[in-house]
Amino acid sequence: MRTAHLAMGLFIVGGFGVLWLWGLTTWILRRGPGRAFWWLVAAVQVALIAQLVAGVILLLLGGRRPILHYAYGVVFPVFVLMGAHWVAREVMPERPWAPFAVASFIASGLTLRALTTGLGIG
Repeated sequence: MRTAHLAMGLFIVGGFGVLWLWGLTTWILRRGPGRAFWWLVAAVQVALIAQLVAGVILLLLGGRRPILHYAYGVVFPVFVLMGAHWVAREVMPERPWAPFAVASFIASGLTLRALTTGLGIG
């Protein structure tokens, strides 16, 4: 279970990293990100939910990590994504990808920090 949790964590950090670079490239080239961007947004969000479930299972099995691991790994990224959904819908409906690119930049740092605290590095 720990290996799956680690693999999902790596995918989430990498996925957020790709999304914010994709958004930056989209902005520089002044064109839409395409359908694959939204597929990756969905995949990262689903992985975040699966990661939460795996983390709860590990917690119930006796695994303990610093509280920052939980905050950076799920709580803060979820709030950032909720904000991106709201901004994309209510504030920037003409460029809905932009809030997700910014949110992905923030969430990539948050989830990377969760990964390092979970591994005992930070």
